[in-house]
Amino acid sequence: MAAKIKKGDKVVVIAGRDKGKSGEVIKMLTAENRVLVRGVQMVRRHQRQTAKSQGGIVAKESSIHISNVALADPKGGKPTRVGFKTLSDGTKVRIAKRSGEQING
Repeated sequence: MAAKIKKGDKVVVIAGRDKGKSGEVIKMLTAENRVLVRGVQMVRRHQRQTAKSQGGIVAKESSIHISNVALADPKGGKPTRVGFKTLSDGTKVRIAKRSGEQING
């Protein structure tokens, strides 16, 4: 089955403490059904100093369950469900159910 949400997609958080926020998917954790979204679910972690990075308390993204995010509609940016459509040349593309627009990627 084709993935409904992919790395690089713009998504909107629909549940949880960051409800309403939107951002780009940085990483897919398919085994756990989770995603990392830029600027969403920020946590503060203690990090040891290394040769490359400074130590201290660092804010970084934590994963969020895939069921708590929805793809942002290319037209309007509101949450939408994802459908699939086969084009005349045989390629399968994702479409936004809200507007019917084709989703890039």
